[in-house]
Amino acid sequence: MRSNEPTMSTPLRTLIVDDESLARSRLRTLLGDCNAPGATVLGEAADGEQALRLLDQLALDLVLLDIHMPGIDGIELVRALRHTSHAPAVVFVTAHAAHAVTAFELEAVDYLTKPVRAERLQQALQKAQRFLKEQRTPDAEVKDTLVIQDRGRAERVPLAEVLYLKSELKYLTVRTALRSHILDGSLADFEERYPRRFVRVHRNALVSREAIRALEKHDGGDEAEGWVLRLHGVSEPVPVSRRQLSAVRDALKEA
Repeated sequence: MRSNEPTMSTPLRTLIVDDESLARSRLRTLLGDCNAPGATVLGEAADGEQALRLLDQLALDLVLLDIHMPGIDGIELVRALRHTSHAPAVVFVTAHAAHAVTAFELEAVDYLTKPVRAERLQQALQKAQRFLKEQRTPDAEVKDTLVIQDRGRAERVPLAEVLYLKSELKYLTVRTALRSHILDGSLADFEERYPRRFVRVHRNALVSREAIRALEKHDGGDEAEGWVLRLHGVSEPVPVSRRQLSAVRDALKEA
């Protein structure tokens, strides 16, 4: 079991797994230039079997993992890790982009393609740090992430970063402070699964309870309902229907 939780100043205890020695050496060099967080390489493995032995012996925060290796490949290794307690965060590092969706379905923190750029590796370390922090959060909803596919690229969006969801025809718009994503799904599913995280504000919208800043009277315009919500992190207001007004006021009192 890990003795401490990684912080911005604590290097992530890391295992590099790749059957190419030059690839392992390059990652080690790149990690030496990373900070906030940094990484300490505790071991290297050239195949899945060796990696499993080291995973049993070492207290690790992060595994940088190739996919195509002799014997147990990276995908099989992660599937084995899913059944262990206190499993480290996993970042795939591979020359192939074809397995990205599978990787995120296995809850990989990030997916880097070779040759790895220093700035992308630093971003991956930051994602790993957030992931490890969320693992230790007792609220299971905080740990959940959405796997969003966009133009052949898969991205994991932490549920905690979602400010609101809107139903748009056959898909959902997922809004974070940084951007909007498109996701297949239904508002009813989110409302049922995460009642403590989201509140229904309109027949086509759910809002994060934690993001609610103010309820305002809407003056004119195209919205007939007459009320809008102001949220932390975004400038655009979210319309509130008369039917949901009471629930929104209750959520505002609890926020």
